[in-house]
Amino acid sequence: MRRFFVFTFVALVLVALVGGLSYFQFIFKPVMLHNIISKMVAPPTTVSVEAARSEVWAKRFEGIGSFTAEQGINIAAQVGGIVEKVDFKSGADVTKGALLIKIDDSVEQADLKSDLAALKNAALNLSRQQQLAQTGNGAKANLDAAVAARDQAAALVDKVRATIAQKTISAPFSGRLGLRAVNVGQYVSPGLNLGTLTRLDPIFVDFPVPEQDINKVTPGKNVIISADAYPGRVFKGVIAATDARIDTATRNVTVRARIDNPGHLLLPGMFAKVSFDEGAPTRVVTVPRTAVTFSLYGDSVYLIVPAPANGAGGKSDQLTTRQVFVHTGAVNGDRIAISDGLKAGERVVTQGQIKLVPNALVVVATGDALKAPPVMSKE
Repeated sequence: MRRFFVFTFVALVLVALVGGLSYFQFIFKPVMLHNIISKMVAPPTTVSVEAARSEVWAKRFEGIGSFTAEQGINIAAQVGGIVEKVDFKSGADVTKGALLIKIDDSVEQADLKSDLAALKNAALNLSRQQQLAQTGNGAKANLDAAVAARDQAAALVDKVRATIAQKTISAPFSGRLGLRAVNVGQYVSPGLNLGTLTRLDPIFVDFPVPEQDINKVTPGKNVIISADAYPGRVFKGVIAATDARIDTATRNVTVRARIDNPGHLLLPGMFAKVSFDEGAPTRVVTVPRTAVTFSLYGDSVYLIVPAPANGAGGKSDQLTTRQVFVHTGAVNGDRIAISDGLKAGERVVTQGQIKLVPNALVVVATGDALKAPPVMSKE
């Protein structure tokens, strides 16, 4: 009997101990933590804010392209030989007809003298046969043979003169020479690149346009072009032509614009940014580009709204955030158009979104928003 009472007592103690620990772990502790956390208020996040504006924008096309020369060639020889004279400097401007390279033609000059002598002899023989034919003492076949011999000798002279002319390379048009790739005494073979000649004024810029915008591109339309080599400077041009075919891989058509380049500032191969008006100006709602958060799930902005009286902190004069998904449109400088989801006058967060969550308390920064430096650091 005594053992029974001891066993019962120990069992009751163990049950009470397990029950107490379970109550503390699963009932008392969660309630205590919930009360502590509910009384904790996260400090407001400081953000920069700007009101959405209603602006009148002209719908613009913006694209990228490359500058290309109106005329540009690789200087090459039609016949091989030893270079006797190089009469140009790298990067020099030349006019049409200026001598560039002369290849040794001493052999051809000797052949020319021989052929000229043969031509003279053939001409004299033809003259004698004509005199004989006039007096009736010469055969018609001899006269015909003399005419053929004279013509053959004349053709040989023309051939040698053409070869001599091919060994004198002149500028086919006015332009700027590239780097020289030939030296005196060098043997050059036909087709070998000896340098470049490029006409720089005017110059073209080629850029792709989506097929759905082809009807907005017409010859004579004004375009604005900028180059990274000249920041802040714009160049004006006009659309000259469009390609006759659309690229099946990209569904784009190549458009070519013509630009006057009197100072030869623009060079073929430069990167170009092209823009032109697509239609009449329209009124749009715009915000700074930094206000929009881009993601795979959609583009969104954070609105600044008054916190409810029964919200966190319990103060109606506090501000909170509300995430709104929007549809973005055209971009103009540092501002972007919002086509849906936002109204003019609504205040949006422009800096500090990375620290925000919906319904978070915020404080509006009193100073100016951060601005990008005019020159980016090289570090």
